[in-house]
Amino acid sequence: MALPLKYNVRNVFVRWRATLATVLGIGLVVAVYVLVQSLAVGLRRASANTGDPRNVMIVRKGATAESSSQVTREQFRLIPYLPEIARDAQGRPLVSADVLVLVTLPRRGDNGEAHVLVRGVSPAGRQLRPQVQLVAGRWFVPGKREAVVSRRLAARFANFDLGNVFKTGNRELSVVGWLDGGLSAFDSEVWMDADEARSLFTRQYYSSVLARAVDAAAMRALTNRIESDRRLPLRAMPETAYYKAQTLTAKPVQILGNFLATAMSIGAVFAAMNTMYASVGARTREIGTLRVLGFRRRTVVLSFLIEGALLALVGGLVGCVFSLPMHGYSTATIGWETFSETVFQFTITAGLMARGLLFAVVMGLLGSLLPALRAARLPVITALRAV
Repeated sequence: MALPLKYNVRNVFVRWRATLATVLGIGLVVAVYVLVQSLAVGLRRASANTGDPRNVMIVRKGATAESSSQVTREQFRLIPYLPEIARDAQGRPLVSADVLVLVTLPRRGDNGEAHVLVRGVSPAGRQLRPQVQLVAGRWFVPGKREAVVSRRLAARFANFDLGNVFKTGNRELSVVGWLDGGLSAFDSEVWMDADEARSLFTRQYYSSVLARAVDAAAMRALTNRIESDRRLPLRAMPETAYYKAQTLTAKPVQILGNFLATAMSIGAVFAAMNTMYASVGARTREIGTLRVLGFRRRTVVLSFLIEGALLALVGGLVGCVFSLPMHGYSTATIGWETFSETVFQFTITAGLMARGLLFAVVMGLLGSLLPALRAARLPVITALRAV
């Protein structure tokens, strides 16, 4: 014979002070778990949102990222004439040779300095990245030391307002526009002309080449051609695949989130256990009465486990509600691939909240197990004599 669920619900409301303390404790743990995990989700989504499925990213063989790659000008000159390359309405090949440079710039509000990624793009570079849109000002003019900065970076770094001039070493660049990368990795970059960047920062090589293939078959053929051409010691892959692989930054954040959640969950389990032990002590005669009425030990154990899980579920819901205001809030960290400022958003998904609720229920069950076993093992006569 099973105990009705309303018995557990009534006990939760009768001991509302202990219930409130347990719910808030578990809620705070779940909120921290969801928020830290949402950082990792935001970082992964920023990489997953980057790139066009029609594009091919070309880097040096052995390079794990653009920042560690080198493509010579001689190698680049061969690529636009390959038959698999798509062309625009004027017949020009849709190929961009990019230069990546890491510069150190001051943050706003005297908050120190940080590395920022400057990307030099060729004239076709903007057309190859349709998700990048100009939202203020104008695009840079090659040869005039002009740059367009990410709007999200402009909110974090000094001298990034329109019309400002920022210095890196003895070089000065004028900010003539703001771009929006559509929640992609491009939200963490400053753009300027590729050849001007190569000259200004004394780079002999390009960092990578981005090319648009005619179609899916041409993309496969282009990739095979570049991989097998001895004149081109380069590696080619779909641009979307390249950026999906650039998720090293999310791993430490995810590990940190799991560590914090585990450490805090231990305290939450003990809090739930303390609440349930107190509940057993206050309900000793009640438990004895249940046994006399014919309820078995396993029924009593199950009842206390249900009560603990119910408390934890409410706490998990509270934690998810606490975390929701941070959804979409922009923040930044250091990217492990480039060691530059990486801008992204807290991204709280339905799946992440479901994991938070599951995490809460597991905490509640663990915190209720020992008190439930103690309640079930109480001798009936001793329990009935309790005052």
